[in-house]
Amino acid sequence: MKIKICGITKLKDAQLCANLGADAIGFIFYPKSKRYIAPENAKSISLSLPPFVHKIGVFVNEEIEEVNRIAGLVKLTAVQLHGNESLEYISQINYPVIKSFGIDGDFDFSVLAEFNNCGIILDVKDTINFGGTGKQFDWNLIPKNIRNKIIIAGGVGINNIEEIHTNINPYGIDISSSVEVEPGIKDKDKLEKLFEKYNKVVAK
Repeated sequence: MKIKICGITKLKDAQLCANLGADAIGFIFYPKSKRYIAPENAKSISLSLPPFVHKIGVFVNEEIEEVNRIAGLVKLTAVQLHGNESLEYISQINYPVIKSFGIDGDFDFSVLAEFNNCGIILDVKDTINFGGTGKQFDWNLIPKNIRNKIIIAGGVGINNIEEIHTNINPYGIDISSSVEVEPGIKDKDKLEKLFEKYNKVVAK
């Protein structure tokens, strides 16, 4: 189970995540987000990280040309789309894509089969904040045949990481608000405890 720490805005936070064993860190390029980071600042952080740590850029209904421009500037390894981006839109992105879907009790999981050209991240449905809410959806809704292929976001943290690994065992988890002091500023103690718990869970 891979771990991505999202909403990075500070160099020391990014380096701490990498040192603790994060598989990926995420930058938010959605200007309305409380965790927004300017692409130029993200570039300097990205270039300081080890080559095997993935650098993911999060976008919401951004112009395709701008997504590709920022991805090239920041040296992203993938882009994460949290808006209403279509299959045609995704096909014009020059980098690997992870597409986010907001989940509630009415979500039709059969739609995901159409998005076979990208990774899938499942988050709680929220049309205002587009992620980073700290709220979770009912993970038991996820069809068992796709659980090991998707990434779970929304309310993921130290208190439920063992439950997720044991009961769902997704490809990865995306964590942000549960390891923060405030939006965009990570808590060293929370991060250390999260990875300590994670390492114990996967060692079982």
